[in-house]
Amino acid sequence: MSNVYVVQEMFNHDISPAMRFGDIKILLPSNFQIAFSTAPAVRMLRRKLALFNKEDFLLLTGDPAAIGLACAIVAYLNAGKYSVLKWDRREKLYIPIHIDVTEKGERDE
Repeated sequence: MSNVYVVQEMFNHDISPAMRFGDIKILLPSNFQIAFSTAPAVRMLRRKLALFNKEDFLLLTGDPAAIGLACAIVAYLNAGKYSVLKWDRREKLYIPIHIDVTEKGERDE
């Protein structure tokens, strides 16, 4: 079964619809601060994301710096390919988005 890695716990955010995509794994607690030093966050995220694979998803909640770190780490660990869940407000459900940062498409100018 897949895992859904929630970047940062948010008590006022119902993530139960994401449970249909896999087991929920919280990466950072709600009170975790990155502002003064990123090193502890990087260590914790690398440890908790070490087994992230192509079947898993990131749920992008919380501190934007933490979200950026989590995306960078899973891209690094998975040859630039990973998936995220995006909330659709109108449909009230999560939509999987597959990302490949190595993709070589047409250049937008």
